[in-house]
Amino acid sequence: MTVVGADGLSRPTWASVDPLLMHYYDTEWGMPVRDERGLYERICLEGFQSGLSWATILRKRPNFRAAFADFDPDVVATFTDDDVERLLGDAGIIRHRGKIQATITNARATVALREEGGLVDFVWSFQPTETPRPESHADVPTVSAESKALSKALRKKGFAFVGPTTMYALMEAVGIIDTHLLGSHRRGSSGVWPG
Repeated sequence: MTVVGADGLSRPTWASVDPLLMHYYDTEWGMPVRDERGLYERICLEGFQSGLSWATILRKRPNFRAAFADFDPDVVATFTDDDVERLLGDAGIIRHRGKIQATITNARATVALREEGGLVDFVWSFQPTETPRPESHADVPTVSAESKALSKALRKKGFAFVGPTTMYALMEAVGIIDTHLLGSHRRGSSGVWPG
C-alpha cells in the first residue's frame, strides 16, 4: 500500500511521514550505485543498520562519514585497534565493536577485490534476471536466492556483516533490484528496470 502525500506523490508507508526518509526515498533509495566508495559505504551502513531502523542510520550518516574518512576504503583499511577504541567512544555513530571492526575488515576486502575487477562489478554480477513487482509492503521479499549467493560470495572474499537479509536490503537500496511498490511514483525510476 502506498500513501499519497501533500505533494500528490505516492510513497510506501515507511517513507510517507519523516521528511528525512521522504527525501531519501525520493532522491536516493533504489538509484544505481556504481562507484566503489559509494557501494562500500552502503554495505557498511546496511551492516550498521542490522537490528536498528534505517532512519537511525540516515540521521547519523554525516557522523559515520566523518568517523570513517568519508568511507574511503584505502584510508579505513589502515585503521588500527586504537581507531576501533576511538570509534567506540564516538557518540555520533553506532558504538558496536563488531560493526566497527566489520567496516575496517570490509575496507581491506574492498581494496583486495580490486585485483579481481573490483567491488562494483562483483556485487552487480548478482543482479537477477527479474525484479519483484510488489503491490504492497507485504509482497516485498526480505531475502532472495541472489542475496544469499551474494552474502556467501562476499564472506568468501573476507567481508563481514553481510548476511542474506542485509544484502537484500543493499540490493534494493543500490538499484540492483526494484522493490518500489507498483503504485509508487519512483517505480522504474532507476533506469535499471522498467516500471
